Amino acid sequence: MNSLLRPPLPGPSLCARRRVSPLPLPLPAKGRLGSAALGGGGRRCRRGLAVAASAAPSWMEEAALLEEGGRRNPSVSDSYRPEGLPRPNATVLEAQARVCTGPGQTRPLGEEQAMRVLDTILRSSEFSQLFLLGNGANLKARCKPDAHYHSAAVSFFIFIAFHKKLTLHFICTFVAMGELKEEPVSSAQLGALFAGMTIRANSFPEATQWSEGERRAMSIFWPRLVQVLPPEVKFIADPEGTIMGANGLTGPRYVGQGTGEMRLVGALREVLAGGHLGYEEVQCVLKDILPIGSSSSSTVVSEALLAAFLIGQRMNRETDRELKAYCLAYDDELGPPPVADVKSLTHYGEPYDGNTRFFRSTLFVAAVRACYGESCLLHGVEWMPPKGGITEGQMLKFMGANIHLSPTQAKTLLEDENAGFANLNLQEACPPLYSIIGLREHIKKRPPLATSEKVQQFVRARGRESMIAGFYHEGYEDPLLMLMRRRTIHAGLVVKGEEGALSMTTKERSAHASKGLPVNHCSGFRTPNSINSSETDGIARESFRVIVNAQELGFESTETPRTDRSVLKNLELGLAALGGEKGAAYDRIVLNAAMADHLLGCSGAEDINNALDRAREAIDSGNALRRLMSYIKMSHKVA
Repeated sequence: MNSLLRPPLPGPSLCARRRVSPLPLPLPAKGRLGSAALGGGGRRCRRGLAVAASAAPSWMEEAALLEEGGRRNPSVSDSYRPEGLPRPNATVLEAQARVCTGPGQTRPLGEEQAMRVLDTILRSSEFSQLFLLGNGANLKARCKPDAHYHSAAVSFFIFIAFHKKLTLHFICTFVAMGELKEEPVSSAQLGALFAGMTIRANSFPEATQWSEGERRAMSIFWPRLVQVLPPEVKFIADPEGTIMGANGLTGPRYVGQGTGEMRLVGALREVLAGGHLGYEEVQCVLKDILPIGSSSSSTVVSEALLAAFLIGQRMNRETDRELKAYCLAYDDELGPPPVADVKSLTHYGEPYDGNTRFFRSTLFVAAVRACYGESCLLHGVEWMPPKGGITEGQMLKFMGANIHLSPTQAKTLLEDENAGFANLNLQEACPPLYSIIGLREHIKKRPPLATSEKVQQFVRARGRESMIAGFYHEGYEDPLLMLMRRRTIHAGLVVKGEEGALSMTTKERSAHASKGLPVNHCSGFRTPNSINSSETDGIARESFRVIVNAQELGFESTETPRTDRSVLKNLELGLAALGGEKGAAYDRIVLNAAMADHLLGCSGAEDINNALDRAREAIDSGNALRRLMSYIKMSHKVA
């Protein structure tokens, strides 16, 4: 079975494959800008990128928006998914989306779906047994996953099966699996699904415990599953022998293999019972199971156990202690963070899995705020499940920037008067967390790391530090602020923007809007003008909560531009806005830049109207666009 863990750092050849060549390329002929690269972008898309081209022709030569030989950057977010990651089984993944979530959100499976899921797991597990019996792992490693693979593999294993005198049932099972279009069920999926089932049985309220259909399906399939599932999955399914009856005897005796796995199994017993762990216990487990290098025999753990641990902690709703452990576990992984010589630095914690529907403005907001001395550090990945949406890394890569910067190189860009902002990839900033991107796709739902990774300080500042993070689900507003305070920063802001990201909208709220906190809800803390507030860590702060009404600030109500996973569309909107084109994207960039300045208590933004004017001036003068173009060049020079 292919490992879902990503290599901690790429070798030189991988870096060369993933980075856009910085070598100058000829400009496309006038009138042909985007004719091939822009696809269906249309007249508006050509105009937006043409603005950037006229402002910085040298950038267009280096950005490689239109490369010869079919080597141009992809324009859809899905195409940034790392090559080589095995895909999850769709049938089981659909079930995970229903049952691997919180006590109030879980939707029990009906009998028909439960039967289909368990049947898929049974056939996939029997397939895996035959595969190993035939020493098929080596065969699969040599074969490409094309349409000819299944027929060749089926013939090969029927031959092996007869020579090993296996039953006709096993042979038929293998042939049936070979003709399935779905992927095999991964170890991580097994761990996540059965962890969800166990926690529901042990600690969830009656409404979200097992349905009658799930019980009937399990009573039919478990006696057969117990014959083919690996020991760690049988432990996850019934850790104390209280769920599956006489067929659940593996769990109480299971201890794991190796020091790291044994510690993980001990922690999992508490998690699977619906319990919580202490700060030190979570940190020890994380450092055991997520090392930088994967060669140490003491740190090799089952992906099923790791998936069960991550999704189990999220289902139990992490305590502040647990979230703090996730947040701080790898602070010194690469040594003390570099310190940038800037007067003000804002750390942006966008959701790593990106936007799939609406315009993502943060990259352009960072370029605007850098114009007047508010340095911005963005961090994330190219692609992250479960959404796999548009990210800052994708946009910068599309434009030809070097997106594989070290924290020290990011510091250099923050200090440079022609840039003033930087974007860090988790691959370089924290390799242990980057290594489990594939596993996160297979557990389906967001793990605790999806919260804690927003609150990171990969670079520090000599001057004032602030932090912004986006959220969507109720219950994570206060934990995010708690983590920010733990970072001992001067100001923190959490925003319920569109899609749970940071982008506030200028659209007027509908009277029929859904319940819960509205979009544009903001809360946070900042250093007050008069020192008369809390001072628990030596920094005085005042708290605030506000719902930003764009109409009260003079903005017209406009529909949010849709991008629908198109990196190109998002860039077209942002570049046109930075080029001075007024409209919905322009207004959102101005609003988000000014409100960040104002709510974080930045110098010169005490009056919101002054903050808005300052942001508009940065765009209308062309300064923000020039900074973005300059950043693309300089990202290669600092490497």
